[in-house]
Amino acid sequence: MNILETLRGRFAEALRVVAPGQIDDLAKYLSMIQRSQDAKFGDYQANCAMSLAKLLNKSPRDVASELLMAARLDDLCDTPEIAGPGFINLRLRDDVLSERANSAIGDARVGAPPAARPATFVVDFSAPNVAKPMHVGHIRSTVLGDCLYRVLQFLGHRVIGDNHIGDWGTQFGMIIYGYRNFLDREAYAKQPVTELARIYRLVNQLVDYQESVAALPTAEQEIAVAARRVDELSRRTEPDDPKAKKEAAKELRSAKEALTGAKEKLTGYSAKIETVNSDAQFAALAAKHAGIGVAVLEETAKLHAGDQENRRLWEEILPPCRDEIDEMYRRLGVEFDVTLGESFYHDRLATVVERLVQHSIARESDGAKCVFFEGSETPMIVQKRDGAFLYATSDLATIQYRMETWSPDAILYVVGTPQSLHFEQLFAAARRWGSATGEWSDDVKLVHVAFGSVLGEDGKIFRTRAGGTVSLADLLDGAEAKALEIVSASDDAKPGGAELSTEERQRVAEVVGVGAIKYADLSHNRTSDYVFSYDKMMATTGNTATYLQYAYARVQNIFARGEVNVDALRQSGAKITFTSPAERALALEVLRFGEAVESVVSDYRPNQLTSYLYDQLAQCYSRFYEACPVLKADTPEQRVSRLLLCDLTARVLKQGLALLGIGTVERM
Repeated sequence: MNILETLRGRFAEALRVVAPGQIDDLAKYLSMIQRSQDAKFGDYQANCAMSLAKLLNKSPRDVASELLMAARLDDLCDTPEIAGPGFINLRLRDDVLSERANSAIGDARVGAPPAARPATFVVDFSAPNVAKPMHVGHIRSTVLGDCLYRVLQFLGHRVIGDNHIGDWGTQFGMIIYGYRNFLDREAYAKQPVTELARIYRLVNQLVDYQESVAALPTAEQEIAVAARRVDELSRRTEPDDPKAKKEAAKELRSAKEALTGAKEKLTGYSAKIETVNSDAQFAALAAKHAGIGVAVLEETAKLHAGDQENRRLWEEILPPCRDEIDEMYRRLGVEFDVTLGESFYHDRLATVVERLVQHSIARESDGAKCVFFEGSETPMIVQKRDGAFLYATSDLATIQYRMETWSPDAILYVVGTPQSLHFEQLFAAARRWGSATGEWSDDVKLVHVAFGSVLGEDGKIFRTRAGGTVSLADLLDGAEAKALEIVSASDDAKPGGAELSTEERQRVAEVVGVGAIKYADLSHNRTSDYVFSYDKMMATTGNTATYLQYAYARVQNIFARGEVNVDALRQSGAKITFTSPAERALALEVLRFGEAVESVVSDYRPNQLTSYLYDQLAQCYSRFYEACPVLKADTPEQRVSRLLLCDLTARVLKQGLALLGIGTVERM
């Protein structure tokens, strides 16, 4: 148990004694026990006395005194201080801190305890469409999911990483149609995925064109209707009654918004039409393939029905696409336990719909089968009027399979925020299914781990200068090239001359470049958008992976300069002792590693770990390094103690970065 959890455990017992049977939400009060934000207030603070005082109708300071008496902290802390209106300031005893730090020396987990109650998690992340090269939009799901997988596994949970790839559906109908009509066989032989992506984009654009042409009259009619409505409401006499006046203004505002939306829709259709019509060759293709939308659906239906030729094409297309995706995962250092795409669940879909209808979870509406939700006008369609299934159907089949196969306690979906409504409906439908059939418990947690977008310097979705989507391969190439510049410049500037070979520089650049991209993503609150910048993410100062990798390498440099055998040092039986406040502060931060890891899974936010590694551990080590000579310590005992503290710091940095999916190097 980490120090914070130990303290919360003591206060949990104290709260039961001080307020027997009166606390409905114990976790709320325990969450008020946190590390101190300022060392002058001790190492930890318990701020629950004020809230509890209202419940007990007592003075907060009296409640704080009662809590301390019941908590019995003498074996852990120096005499606690009750400050202000009832803040409890706690400072750990030096001997307790020293004992725990020395225990961490021989602990492979560096003092971070495993979970008290291991559970089974399925983590659904990355999930690219296989027929298109991976791009910058895949980076967040991939690195966030991989980090959560690593952290949960480190804590001792059973974790199944599942890459639910898009290897089925309409996209393959488009590709098969494009393969038959637009394929450049020479280009396909050289770079199959690039050529498949080209024909997919071409077919998709032609389908959009035909749909836009068909939708144009309706859009124009919508504008006319909306404009008349705005005109009608604008001419209406303004009512005298304030309430009626407010309602009239609201109605007019809504009508204007409807008109704006209709105009934007028309603008979108017109732009797609103009793009094709302005290119004579493109326009000729559009005219020749006027029925492309229907043809794509037919190709998709044939594939799903088991058509021999379409199935053969699908099986030909899939392997090179998978190989290219796997190469991206290799470069990122990301692995999965299973990769089960949409095609894997195809045979289950009809049965899923039958089960939903059988248990009155879904019902027919306008020929389609839908799941309706109270308070929502938008249903979740599980089977279209033409018999086709949708993503929701496949996702329900996936939940069914995961429940049958792994009996998870939780399933995490690491998917962007725009899919929030889909997952809200999916989870509600899954809970109703489980309740109706008893196939799985309501206690299984279904969690949408939502995240924001990667933006360019202009504040818009990050794209190439030409306006296209940035491929993941280009992103990694750019990061590694930038890292090589930085590593080479740093190596060339060393007082004794360059130390790294060309091969070593390249290897370090790969670790630094990929690490920079991952850390830039993980160090932000996952629900926020962030601006992509190679320069900022690879800075050797500030909150970057590069800074932390340098901090780790700096410790290794101390050992190299001092000719220290680290393994022998750890096994020597020597102890960490405190002769300065900086030593004690560093030991405390090292021992907070377990708290940082636990904080990641409390709300699935890796930035809690990055914040600890940079703001707390690395900054504390920097202050220690400035205040406490290591190789030139005053005594041999002090030198060994400080070397052990350096080693613990480096091990936590390395383990913490590894949990983020980021590597370290011994020299930079």
